[in-house]
Amino acid sequence: HHTEPLNLLNLGFSGAKYLNNWSTAFLFSAVPAAKQALVTGLQDIMENSVTPSSFVNPSILIAMNLADTENTEAQKLLTEQILAKDTTEHTIGQLALDVLALASSCRHSGNRLSSLQKKMENWAPTSQTESKITFYQPSLAILALCLKSPEDILPLAARFAKTLLVNTSPFSVDTGAVATLALTCMYSKIPIGVEDGFGELFGQVLKEMVENLSSRIQDNGLIGNIYSTGLAMQALSVSPVQPNRKWDCKKTMDTVLLEIEQEKFNNPMAIAQILPSLKGKTYLDVVHVTCCSDHEGKTISSSSSCPLPTSPSNITVHYTINNQLRGVELLFKATLAVSVRKGSVLLTVLEEAQRINSMFSFKYSVTSWGIFISSINNLTENANQRTYWQFLSGQTPLDQGGRNKETNSPPRTHWIFSPHSLKLMIFSPVREVSSGPDEKRVFYSKL
Repeated sequence: HHTEPLNLLNLGFSGAKYLNNWSTAFLFSAVPAAKQALVTGLQDIMENSVTPSSFVNPSILIAMNLADTENTEAQKLLTEQILAKDTTEHTIGQLALDVLALASSCRHSGNRLSSLQKKMENWAPTSQTESKITFYQPSLAILALCLKSPEDILPLAARFAKTLLVNTSPFSVDTGAVATLALTCMYSKIPIGVEDGFGELFGQVLKEMVENLSSRIQDNGLIGNIYSTGLAMQALSVSPVQPNRKWDCKKTMDTVLLEIEQEKFNNPMAIAQILPSLKGKTYLDVVHVTCCSDHEGKTISSSSSCPLPTSPSNITVHYTINNQLRGVELLFKATLAVSVRKGSVLLTVLEEAQRINSMFSFKYSVTSWGIFISSINNLTENANQRTYWQFLSGQTPLDQGGRNKETNSPPRTHWIFSPHSLKLMIFSPVREVSSGPDEKRVFYSKL
């Protein structure tokens, strides 16, 4: 793939105003016509998840608008739901996503922008070794602020970039991707006459980010894993700095489409993160969405995105809860045979087990990624002790959560649910606001 200058006015960059008045050509490989139905199907699942009672998810609104939705009813409903939210307790990431989502709908964000800037002015990591995932929300913030008022936040973005540069913790694909988008925006909007080393600094950090992203490209083209690939595709497609290792975007797209065919994307949040790349768009495009449309709105389906199959046949799931974690007082291991309808989601297994035996009781909360299991048998995840509940089938961690994973396994399948130290696996405290660790597992995420 090669790079070439683009029409800067189309991207919102004025050649007379900004120092780096150029952009990298999008490297997205187009979805073949024969596969377009897959993308349409994904978009329908995501849009149909928007109901008056569903989780208010700004990431879905961003994806809808970037994908040029025809479901105007869902688009209007979600926009109004976001506008109506109380933002008093919003985190940096939540405010940033609200700003991006409302911008994509051509709506004013109210005091969210000023609140976001104030929060970022007060933000600072606790140490140079703090986990990279803690930079995810601030990366979203710099991106949102840049798209709305870039010149006002140059010093703020520079401080963020310097902090990111000296951080020595392991790389996170999601964080690196969003940071790349944010600093690409800042790099492209440095006003003429205002240099002060901004371009050199942003370029240095961008180089480090894209090289790290490139090092996470698998042989099949996925970047990190299937659920982190969408954001990484956005980042690599627009960065003014390209990695030494050439990115084969067609291979990545082909593998993503194969994963879609295998129904790996049934979660609306997962769809929201991959859909922009499938449409050749990035988060940098949210301020360039055309909001006046003659599209005739589609009706919102009341059916679930994960309906149960009509087949009445049941299977038996051998469900084990196992806590042998050192430092935790309550030790236990118990197994229960649970009969559920074939095709039931994982949450159904947990609910049936709880009904049969109170030892299998559990608690959960609803997040933008779906259901997060926080407690089993009165043993609750503990942020201070860095523990959480891990879900495995045999010895393999599940990559989908309770509303997504279907129980179509053979009758003797053993699903083991056991707590693990966070030291053993990347954990994201920011999944609520749109993406987190390379291991995207719905159950592990929390705000």
